[in-house]
Amino acid sequence: MNALSKEVAEVTRKTGAPATTLPALEAWVAEVAALTQPDAIHWCDGSDEENEALIAKMLTDGTLLKLNERTHPGSYLHRSHPDDVARVEHLTFVCSRNRDDAGPNNPWMAPDEAHAKMDALFDGCMRGRTMYVIPYCMGPIDSPLARCGVEITDSPYVVANMRIMTRMGAAALARIEREGTERAARGERTDTFVKGLHSTGELDPNRRFIMHFPEALTIKSYGSGYGGNALLGKKCHALRIASWQAREEGWLAEHMLIVGIENPKGETRYIAAAFPSACGKTNLAMLIPPEGYRRDGWKVWTVGDDICWMRPGADGRLYAINPEAGFFGVAPGTSSKSNPNALATIQRNTIFTNVALTADGQPWWEGLDDRVPAFDWRGNAYDSSNGPAAHPNARFTVSARQCPSWTPAAENPQGVPISAIVFGGRRASLVPLVFQARDWRHGVLVGAAMGSETTAAATGQVGVMRRDPMAMKPFCGYNFADYFAHWLSFDRPGMKLPPIFHVNWFRKGADGRFLWPGFGENLRVLEWILDRAEGRAGAVETPIGHLPRADDLNLDGLDLDGAALQTLLTFDRDGWRAEFDSLGAYLDEFGARMPQALKDEHGRVVSALGG
Repeated sequence: MNALSKEVAEVTRKTGAPATTLPALEAWVAEVAALTQPDAIHWCDGSDEENEALIAKMLTDGTLLKLNERTHPGSYLHRSHPDDVARVEHLTFVCSRNRDDAGPNNPWMAPDEAHAKMDALFDGCMRGRTMYVIPYCMGPIDSPLARCGVEITDSPYVVANMRIMTRMGAAALARIEREGTERAARGERTDTFVKGLHSTGELDPNRRFIMHFPEALTIKSYGSGYGGNALLGKKCHALRIASWQAREEGWLAEHMLIVGIENPKGETRYIAAAFPSACGKTNLAMLIPPEGYRRDGWKVWTVGDDICWMRPGADGRLYAINPEAGFFGVAPGTSSKSNPNALATIQRNTIFTNVALTADGQPWWEGLDDRVPAFDWRGNAYDSSNGPAAHPNARFTVSARQCPSWTPAAENPQGVPISAIVFGGRRASLVPLVFQARDWRHGVLVGAAMGSETTAAATGQVGVMRRDPMAMKPFCGYNFADYFAHWLSFDRPGMKLPPIFHVNWFRKGADGRFLWPGFGENLRVLEWILDRAEGRAGAVETPIGHLPRADDLNLDGLDLDGAALQTLLTFDRDGWRAEFDSLGAYLDEFGARMPQALKDEHGRVVSALGG
């Protein structure tokens, strides 16, 4: 045992925490301890007792505030620093050895430079603090699709959230050690768990860097206590690093919800769907069928609301797991009308971040109800002239198992079979309510063409249209051209790929109002999608894909006038010519690495449009 390992062993002995049996993990923890110089090291076991102690500590120092125990038992409020409230995409880097491997879709920094920059920030940053070592598993512990990681942090708030969002603690550590031992026996490297190092630092917004080293399976994040910047199992591991792993290993790591639709015959079929943040993923994942559908026996089951890992099965179909164990959802807009299941889920054992408070200590946000809060998200007395009471990107962290529509299929180690893949965005015009790609290659182009108006989930201006392929623009850990090529590679003999669709719930009329009622009524569109997947529903072919006619959709009992329906199902040839001109220019930004097959598919559609 070297000097650093002895130092770590001594600290863990004093704290009573378990040391690891994996030398590679012990050595890394020792290296981090020597760099950050914490006063103590705590190896997290994920137990109730540990969580209760951490909660008590945070209540004492003001990190958490206890909410009304009668209305929201076991729930707490956290207020982040006022300028630490969202992802920081301009300070988020992919540090591959080759700059072109990161692609124009990612800010890039050379690995040596990035390590030097981050290590200078981490030098001594945990003096006076406890260093928490968090072993975690993304996905069911016994799933061959799951992948493990270890996050080191100085934030007990991160520990509490990671306990909800991942399978964290002793079982995850046991899997990491078992896999390391098996690799050692084969003479392979044993540090193949994802290594994440995080510190809140001094919360300087100009030094709020997140560095991803995909070849080394390493993440370094500094200067933020907010959500995805600090919970490294989420976007950092589950998408940026996992997308690189997925390409290397032949699977897909996607920014997608997974939802099961059970028909009156008792048959459940699963859909994976990609939407940019704050564009309705959680609402769709927890959808409640309209009254008529419920009466007929339709049910909707939630597997996941944000991230989907898909792998080809032995039968050629794609099987998916949700690597997360909880929901980190956007609170504003969540209500008994928009998402009753989500609202029911967060009535207990929930950590709220940057919401407002009522006078009796209940969480509140815009869109919840007509009450007037007493305190805004900063903790000040509420004054409407100072802006929204809750931050527009206020969040809740809660166990997925609390959701009324949660399904035990989410714990199936083999995953669930995917019957359809759906892409979507927030488009006020042009894009129809729903259309189907003609084949897999066209579907990849449809995903590549996705665009949406920006939301408060990321820093920057709100309401600006930007391309967001497969909803992965902020999250793909490598060059989009290579990413599209990886998607195209699944179209091979023996595969039974799901059909691909595109939806747009956000089409507006001339008066600026949404034409489609959305929410539970979206099941009408999902029914058509699943029937199309099984060859049972009609459609009309257009250059952009197959569109339903009004008679192809089940619109019984829906109050929707004919003009609105016509607009929702209209194909605008001239508008799509302009759209594909823009798309072509976007694809050209990736140069020679853009797969020829996708460029050819773009040309095919342009030709069909008459452009």
